[in-house]
Amino acid sequence: MDATEISVPMIAEDILAKEFTRVLNHYYPKVGELLDGCYVKVITCFWGRPARRLQYIGIYCSDEMISYVQAHKEILREVADNMGLVQVVCMNAKRLLRDPMSKVKHNNPRLWLELQWVAN
Repeated sequence: MDATEISVPMIAEDILAKEFTRVLNHYYPKVGELLDGCYVKVITCFWGRPARRLQYIGIYCSDEMISYVQAHKEILREVADNMGLVQVVCMNAKRLLRDPMSKVKHNNPRLWLELQWVAN
C-alpha cells in the first residue's frame, strides 16, 4: 500500500467532517457555534462479519464544552444521519490526552496536536 492509498480516505473524511460543520452552521447556527471550540472528525470503523464499513462523527470537546454539545445531541444525530453517518460520539479531549493507555500521540500526531488545542 502506498501513500496515495492511505491519504485518499483521510481526505474524504476531512471533507465530510467540514461538510457536517458547514451544514450545522447553515441550518443550526447556535449549535454550529458550539463546535467552533471543538475538533470534529469522521471516524471510520469496520464491524461485523463480513466486515462492514461504518462512519461516524467524533466531536472532541473541552471539559467545559462537552455538556453543552451533548445537550444538542439529537440535532447532531439528525444531521449525521442525513449525511449517511451512523452516529455522533462526544469525547472529552483532556481525558483522552491524559489516558496513559492512549496511543493517539504515536498513531495520529496531527489529531494529538488538535486535541491539545481543544483541551486547553
